[in-house]
Amino acid sequence: MKKDISRRNFLKILGGGAVATAAVMTGCKSKSDSKAVEEYKKQVEPPTDKMTYRTNPKTGDKVSILGYGMMRLPSKTENKDDYDQDMINRQIDYALEHGLNYIDTSPVYCQGKSERCTGIALSRHKRSEYFIATKLSNFHPSTQSREASIGMYKNSLKELQVDYLDYYLLHAIGGGMDEFNRRYVDNGIMDFLMAEREAGRIRNLGFSFHGKQEVFDEVLAMNDKYHWDFVQIELNYLDWDYANEINGSNVDASYLYAELQKKGIPAVIMEPLLGGRLANLPQYLATELKSHAPERSVASWAFRYAGTPEGVLTVLSGMTYMEHLKDNLLSYCPLEPLTEEEQRFLDKDVAERIVGLENIPCNDCKYCMPCPYGIDIPAIFVHYNKCKNDGTLPRLKMDDEYFKLRRNYLIGLDRAVPRMRQADHCIGCGQCEPHCPQNIRIPRELQKISQFVEDLKQNKTVSGEG
Repeated sequence: MKKDISRRNFLKILGGGAVATAAVMTGCKSKSDSKAVEEYKKQVEPPTDKMTYRTNPKTGDKVSILGYGMMRLPSKTENKDDYDQDMINRQIDYALEHGLNYIDTSPVYCQGKSERCTGIALSRHKRSEYFIATKLSNFHPSTQSREASIGMYKNSLKELQVDYLDYYLLHAIGGGMDEFNRRYVDNGIMDFLMAEREAGRIRNLGFSFHGKQEVFDEVLAMNDKYHWDFVQIELNYLDWDYANEINGSNVDASYLYAELQKKGIPAVIMEPLLGGRLANLPQYLATELKSHAPERSVASWAFRYAGTPEGVLTVLSGMTYMEHLKDNLLSYCPLEPLTEEEQRFLDKDVAERIVGLENIPCNDCKYCMPCPYGIDIPAIFVHYNKCKNDGTLPRLKMDDEYFKLRRNYLIGLDRAVPRMRQADHCIGCGQCEPHCPQNIRIPRELQKISQFVEDLKQNKTVSGEG
């Protein structure tokens, strides 16, 4: 291979993306292959000076189109709550070195540890190098009094080791106006937050939205009073036109974005990958994406989609591993906006077929956790969806591969979820359901999966899917 081999041609030869390529390369033996790998590694390392920035029209901030979502932090051990501060520091360092400057967290992320971990990592850098976003996550009634909500706000400043917040959000509005008023209006918190913005301790005030359209419309109409500086919405090529079809309680991203555009309010984007679902497509769809652009990862299509609209300020990604961070930086250093043809391809050819899969719309956000009875709700749904996407759900005993698929599903489930944390231990208390941004009827879905698994264990004919 030539020394100046292009990234595109290199990946065409190998027939895969960056992750697949790395796996292939671990087995390379020849000197010529090793030399090619070194050339390839140099080319896929994200550049440090090519980040795409968007300008906040209200403040003039130059914000990186890629934002770091601190809700899926790396762990040191198999205990997911044992967070690896050294790795968090390294990843934040790397992100800032490559031009990323927007970091998003919340008092409730990572079992309440995200703000502290984020604050430790960022405190090692100049305050002018980054914009920090966090939220008033006063979901529980015990946190909704004026005193408790102000206490949460002040604790965020303490944990993040800052004396002002660049972006502050009312967290996950959308359940109903009674809830909105109880959390933010009746207790006087909106007056308090506007005073904090006036004093400069909050630079931008906004809200994140999951839920009912009428709530979004009513809160957005309060712009004349509260002057929203930005709004965080879920936007990806599945939710653009199909959010309501997948779940009747959700609102299509095309509507949310258009309403913000009418008022000139910048959009911050969450869930560009739908909790990883758009990075882990069924193999036939992933292969089709690869055939269109062999040098791009499957995830990069979703990130380019989310970043293309001009009213988008930044796109958040929960990047647990360094390879996630590098791949996303490659998508945005610089951003190559989608062509009209590529957008039609994702909107129609890809999104329509994903909708037809009828998966459980879990984004693995873990808002439903912890379960008081120890159920690992997201892991159960992720395992089920993966098998469904891969076409490996065991169905009818008359199928040629039924017994092989049955065995693989049960073994895979035990590996993904400890037995004491599986669906059959759900008692249907329903404490999880109000916290789900996707409005999944969680106990019902767990009961269906529990019955599906029990039928497999009893070796009964499986007439449907969980």
